[in-house]
Amino acid sequence: MTASNSINPHSAHLSYRDAGVDIDAGDRLVENIKPYAKRTMRAEVLAGIGGFGALFEISKNYRNPVLVSGTDGVGTKLKLAFQLGKHDSVGIDLVAMSVNDILVQGAEPLFFLDYFACGRLNVDTATRVVKGIAAGCEQAGCALIGGETAEMPGMYPEGEYDLAGFAVGVVEKDHIITGLTIREGDVVLGLASSGAHSNGYSLIRKIIEKNHTDLSADFNGTALSDVIMAPTRIYVKPLLELMRHLPVKGMAHITGGGLVENIPRVLPEGFTAVLQKSAWEMPPLFRWLQQQGNVAESEMHRVFNCGIGMALVIAPEHADAAMRMLQSAGETVWRIGAIRQRTADEAQTIVT
Repeated sequence: MTASNSINPHSAHLSYRDAGVDIDAGDRLVENIKPYAKRTMRAEVLAGIGGFGALFEISKNYRNPVLVSGTDGVGTKLKLAFQLGKHDSVGIDLVAMSVNDILVQGAEPLFFLDYFACGRLNVDTATRVVKGIAAGCEQAGCALIGGETAEMPGMYPEGEYDLAGFAVGVVEKDHIITGLTIREGDVVLGLASSGAHSNGYSLIRKIIEKNHTDLSADFNGTALSDVIMAPTRIYVKPLLELMRHLPVKGMAHITGGGLVENIPRVLPEGFTAVLQKSAWEMPPLFRWLQQQGNVAESEMHRVFNCGIGMALVIAPEHADAAMRMLQSAGETVWRIGAIRQRTADEAQTIVT
C-alpha cells in the first residue's frame, strides 16, 4: 500500500495550537514586554526587540575596547519561584548573575539577552519574569535588546519554565582587571549581599523540606518566603564609579563556591586571602539555614555568600577612600581581610 498525498476529508485540520504551541500568546508577550525593554535602551542600540538580531554600536569614546561576555541562569531558585508563585524578581537574579560576573574584569555591561523556555506559555507569568529582567537591566545600566521565548510542549512540567541570560560588556584593554598586581598587604573589602542571591538553593530547598518549614512564617518582621527569594544585588553602578576614581586590583563575585572558592579565582599564584569572620555579621538568614540544616561552618563558606556578595582587593592606601565612596553610593561595606604570601599546601582563602 502506498501513502496518499491527498488530504483526508474525514480528518480534522491540525494546527500548531493543537500541537501545544500558541503563536498568538507569543505575540501578546512580545507586545507586553516592549515598554519594559524600551526603558532599558541606550544610545548605542541601533535595533532592538522584534528583529532577527539586535544591533549595538560600540562607542567611539573607547580607544581599544575589549568585549567581555557572560552567561548564567537562576538555578534551582526557580523551583521555589514555582512553588510560591513569585515570578517578579527571578528576572533580576538572572541579570545580576551575568552582569556582576563581567563587572569583576572591569567591564561596563552594554546589553543583555534572555532565553525563556516553557512547555505552555502563560503570558502573565512570562510578562512578570521579563519585567524583572528589564528591571535588572535598568539597575545595571544595560539594554535589554533581545531574547528568545521557546514554547516546547512536553519538555517542561505544567507551570514551570527555564531561564538563561547572556550579558556583553566592554572595557578598555589597559583597564582590564586581572588580579596580577595584587601583593601582600593589600586589603580585601566585602560588599553586603541582599540574601542568598542565586546560589545554594538545592541545599536551601533540602533544609526547607527536611524541617517542613512554613515559608509564610514571620522572619524578623518579613515573610520567610520574601527573605529567601530576595533578588540578587547588582553592584554595577557603584563599582564602575569607584573604578573611575581609584585603582581596584581584583574583584570576586561570590557565587557558587562561596567565599573560599571565588576569591582565589582573582589571586596570583603564591598569595592567599585571610578573612576575619568577626569583621562582618553573618545575616540572620544564613544563621537560620546553618541551624536548621546543622550545616558545618566550613560548608557554609563553600556554599553560600554568608553576607558578602562581592569582594574587592585594593591597595591599603586606597581602602578607606573606597569604603567611603561605596557607602555614599548606598553600599554596606566592611574591611574583611588582607592578602599575604601563601605557604605550601595552604588554601588560597582562609576564614579565621
